[in-house]
Amino acid sequence: MERERLGSRMGFILLSAGCAIGIGNVWRFPYVAGLYGGGAFVLFYLFFLVAMGIPVMTMEFAVGRASRKSIIKSFRELEKPGQKWHFNGYLGMAGNYLLMMFYTTVTGWMLYYFYLMLTGRFKGKDTEAVGNMFGEMLGNPTVLTVAMLIIVAAGIFICSRGLQKGVEKITKIMMSLLLVIILVLAIHSCTLDGGLSGLKFYLLPDFSRMKEVGAWETVTAAMNQAFFTLSLGIGAMGIFGSYIDKKRSLLGESVNIAILDTIVALVSGLIIFPTCFAFGISPDQGPKLIFVTLPNIFNEMTGGRIWGTLFFIFMTFAAFSTIIAVFENIISCGMDLFHWSRKKSCLINLFVIALLSLPCVFGYNLWSAFEPLGDGSAVLDLEDFLVSNLILPIGSLCYLLFCVTRFGWGFENYKKEANTGEGLKIPNWIRIYVTFILPVLILFLIIQGLVSR
Repeated sequence: MERERLGSRMGFILLSAGCAIGIGNVWRFPYVAGLYGGGAFVLFYLFFLVAMGIPVMTMEFAVGRASRKSIIKSFRELEKPGQKWHFNGYLGMAGNYLLMMFYTTVTGWMLYYFYLMLTGRFKGKDTEAVGNMFGEMLGNPTVLTVAMLIIVAAGIFICSRGLQKGVEKITKIMMSLLLVIILVLAIHSCTLDGGLSGLKFYLLPDFSRMKEVGAWETVTAAMNQAFFTLSLGIGAMGIFGSYIDKKRSLLGESVNIAILDTIVALVSGLIIFPTCFAFGISPDQGPKLIFVTLPNIFNEMTGGRIWGTLFFIFMTFAAFSTIIAVFENIISCGMDLFHWSRKKSCLINLFVIALLSLPCVFGYNLWSAFEPLGDGSAVLDLEDFLVSNLILPIGSLCYLLFCVTRFGWGFENYKKEANTGEGLKIPNWIRIYVTFILPVLILFLIIQGLVSR
């Protein structure tokens, strides 16, 4: 069966950016930036995005494009006889499923809050009542299950329509709307009375504030955020590499995707910080910022229901774009491994992903007594820890070593594939950096992620 192809370069860039753009950009980035001193954190984040994220992204794309296969088969296609690199493919697929086991639930939260905003359910509620609504949502397994099932069914349906007619077409529309909505929200936030103080906090580097939280902590947090924001290591990028032609070099395309991903993260901060400062709220509150504090702010704001509805549809689009991309990777793997048709792979995964998502749903209500990572933790925290701290960085390290060592595909093969086509080229001098320095940085991230937990 001939492999499907994406219809356009724009489709590839928006799909890959959509995979990268998710909860990490629009929720975690502003919160972490607030926690680690604003502008100084942003500077380090941008540095590590270039130093760590982009090189690994080119490698994942190169493996995908050279093999024309999904993650497990891609390593089998390119490895030498007797090698076992394809075992990383199984780890990557486990990572895809594990990521979707909680991502579908959290995206369901966003969708439910969009519905609450749209129907005016927050109107007239005081601060305590708005806070209680978040707790009531988490404590209601029916609401969480229905919201999760809507997300899973919608994602699978889009993938079942095919690569060009479903995945590419819908992602183009959704990403275009997302970029328009985020700009409208950012302009509105920046014009609020008192918003300028938030802009200064966010954009002006203040190294004295960085000193307060700890310089080392700020640097490692920026490294973490820059690396994990691109969803590398589980083949979710590699799958789109397998769908494109060889007209463009992979470094240039990776830079474009990283720029788009970063714009969304930075502009999310332009929404959150001015809004928080305008209403005298601290921007480092984590999940409560999105689901408790911001609904309260929208309640006080002129036209707040409209702005709140726009904000939560933006959040839903950002999370759902990642779901479509990862679903496509999972479905394609079923097609490659078991020679299923697209429809069959979609139908099987509809039931599998829905079933696997239930522990995360029940972790806040029926199974709330189960606290896998200590007091106050839930199933979601365990799933997130396994993906973010172990599977993503270990998978990325495997891609890296596969592409730069003679025990894998090798640097020359990787460079030849990455440099095929017009655009930015991988220079020869980078070989020393990606072979000896970058693996140490990723290893440090893995160790730090385990120690910090």
